Amino acid sequence: MFRDHPEGYYSAILMDVRMPEMDGLEATEAIRKLERPDAKQIPIIALTANAFDEDVQRSLQAGMNAHLSKPVEPETVFRTLEELL
Repeated sequence: MFRDHPEGYYSAILMDVRMPEMDGLEATEAIRKLERPDAKQIPIIALTANAFDEDVQRSLQAGMNAHLSKPVEPETVFRTLEELL
């Protein structure tokens, strides 16, 4: 969806890490490799049930800006977005 919209259309991406065709780590890496300035700058936040330290590190290594474990409290999402935007 990010690729198919004009630059600046999205302010942030809430990325589910477990998706059927392409997982969130792969999707994040694909977004970061796009040849457009917003692909390198847009905040990408992992939303996942995976809460181990190695899961957080994999998210950050893939290019995500933050890692939130489910169940996520709305206040946590809002605070994270506020910090990144």
